[in-house]
Amino acid sequence: MLTRKTVNTIFLLGLVFSLVISIFKPIPWPAFALLMASWFLLTLGGSFFIRWNYHMTSLNSNNEINKPQVAITFDDGPHPEYTPKALSLLEKYNAKATFFCIGKNIEKHPEQFKEIIRRGHSVGNHTFSHANTFGFFGTEKVMEELTLTNKLVEGISGLKMALYRPAFGVTNPSIARAVKKLGLKTIGWNVRSLDTTFRNEDQVLKRITSRTQNGAIILLHDTSAKSIAVLERLLVFLEERKLQSVTVDQMFQIRAYE
Repeated sequence: MLTRKTVNTIFLLGLVFSLVISIFKPIPWPAFALLMASWFLLTLGGSFFIRWNYHMTSLNSNNEINKPQVAITFDDGPHPEYTPKALSLLEKYNAKATFFCIGKNIEKHPEQFKEIIRRGHSVGNHTFSHANTFGFFGTEKVMEELTLTNKLVEGISGLKMALYRPAFGVTNPSIARAVKKLGLKTIGWNVRSLDTTFRNEDQVLKRITSRTQNGAIILLHDTSAKSIAVLERLLVFLEERKLQSVTVDQMFQIRAYE
């Protein structure tokens, strides 16, 4: 995939080349507009599609794994009603998962958060506020959010989280710098369930199962009844195909905590 550095270099070289050529032969302005539009669209896409690894490198799947494993992940919890239900289902089907939790929700529901850990699942940083404007935060503000969440978790559990998932999956230079400074490892996905959209339970499940294979990272949310219903059917699907859901750190053989 093209990274931001590569695209910017190509764009600048193209711009310089065009300007030099224009000295000898006029270049229509639409050509410059097309160059600018291409750069903008690539950068925009790279910000919203975490799998591109455009602004920063993330672990989105493990294509080299030789075991029948996938990693179910949950974003946006803990939730007082749905997180316990997710935990019960995971236990019922002998599955492990990774929960990327929002700091303010951990603060509201510390017992649910501690129960996630107690049951042997992994937890990661999903920002403190999960603000809709998070993509516009500067580096210092991003670091403040991530540090606040990590300190909160350390105070509750004694664990120093090393895994991070961007809010909304959005990445940019500010987030990349903050994550690098804090030494966190970014976790993405390659199977996005879209369980928070208008799609019904059957549509969400079909979307997941049609894309799931060894080494997949599946994105779900432990925040709604629909997601919990999908989870049980997904766990049955995995059991039938002898695929084991493990934590992200187990799949990649990395550390979830410092």
